[in-house]
Amino acid sequence: MWRTLALASAFFPGLFVLCIRLLRWAAPGWSLKDRILLSGRLVSTVQATMATVSGITVILSCKNVVYDRHWLAVEYIWVLVPYMTYDIYVMYLCHWHKSLEKGIAEKKHSLASVWSFLLQERLMVTHHLFILIVLTPITQHFRGELGDFFVGCIFTAELSTPFVSLGKILMQLKMQDTLLHKVNGILILVTFFLCRILLFPFMYAAYGWQVGMPVYMVPFRIPLHCNIANASLIAPQIYWFRLICRKAARLYGRPPADRSR
Repeated sequence: MWRTLALASAFFPGLFVLCIRLLRWAAPGWSLKDRILLSGRLVSTVQATMATVSGITVILSCKNVVYDRHWLAVEYIWVLVPYMTYDIYVMYLCHWHKSLEKGIAEKKHSLASVWSFLLQERLMVTHHLFILIVLTPITQHFRGELGDFFVGCIFTAELSTPFVSLGKILMQLKMQDTLLHKVNGILILVTFFLCRILLFPFMYAAYGWQVGMPVYMVPFRIPLHCNIANASLIAPQIYWFRLICRKAARLYGRPPADRSR
């Protein structure tokens, strides 16, 4: 636990700083804001890939979805904790530099700038804090030795993140009219729907198949806190998926000349 926490606490900020320095060499004309934005997205992609591989490994290893164990279901949580903490701070940096560019930034690290960040990014910050404060104790302590399979399923929700990050990177590089951006947009929709929306019915179905129970009965037979945790996780995913669909409809429904505006 402590070794994993220490390594992850050094790895993500270290990779972030390394990316910024490499971009300063590779793209000297870029502003610090642009380097921070791209570096944050690259680190996010690395973490999402690690989480997805860990999740798939756990899922494939757990034949019994209730009782089978895999060490990654426990250990990778201690990677997520420092990552989520790091990511909240990087989101703040991105927010502050964007505000600075617009000429409306408060003093860096001031209470006013933090409050402005929390107001604008309240859903994402709440999502991260929910994982840190609620889901971490549940997955590491309160569930006992049950349900590694379902923890692995939650890890695979990160599958869509590399495509989301790539889409933002392409927009940052002014490549929103390319075929790659269009294909990536489709991949975002598909992976987000499969791994962040359908994932939850799949977990209920997997439990039902394991214990020989109709899927519609599963919510009434599992502990209430499991339903509450799942509802708390899927609610923001549905909201974000709706935003993605609306953005895709606007983007691909307009002529190419309007997409860069």
